[in-house]
Amino acid sequence: MTGHWIAAESAPVTQLGERLAWTTLMVLVILGLYLLMWRAWKRRAARQAAELPPLPKPPAEPGEPLASAAGIYVSTTSEGDWLDRIVAHGLGARSRAELTVTPQGVLFAREGAPAVYIPAARIRGVRRERGMAGKFVEEGGLLVITWEHGSRTLDTGFRAERVAEHDAVEHAVAGLVPAGGGA
Repeated sequence: MTGHWIAAESAPVTQLGERLAWTTLMVLVILGLYLLMWRAWKRRAARQAAELPPLPKPPAEPGEPLASAAGIYVSTTSEGDWLDRIVAHGLGARSRAELTVTPQGVLFAREGAPAVYIPAARIRGVRRERGMAGKFVEEGGLLVITWEHGSRTLDTGFRAERVAEHDAVEHAVAGLVPAGGGA
């Protein structure tokens, strides 16, 4: 009788139907959130694409490289607003890149994303930052180029594989800033 009493008091260890229902509900909630984020990203890209003209094309003859560095293209944001990522025209896609500075401008040759070219006449300044949307590092570990595109002023971030390369790249980009246009 004692064994029967223990068995009568024991509750089922698992409720398979209830667990499956909760698991399904959680999966649907997560998928719904991802869908909302994806739609918001697409709406932002469409809105920004209407505001921003297409990106400039690199010149056929860019000239002799003044400096170059391999690293990470972090992102492009509105000037001074490190959280307002620009996603139009592929500018929001973080990727490995080769940055090349020539007398004509700055080229980010990105892997898996369209190249970003900034003509020298549009560059307004270059500085070091701690971070921006997509990457935060040690103080001064991110190179940020401020430039004009259409009616907007943008900040584009780059992190070299070897931070020591930032000095040469920063100096070369600073040499491209038009007189009185420095940030």
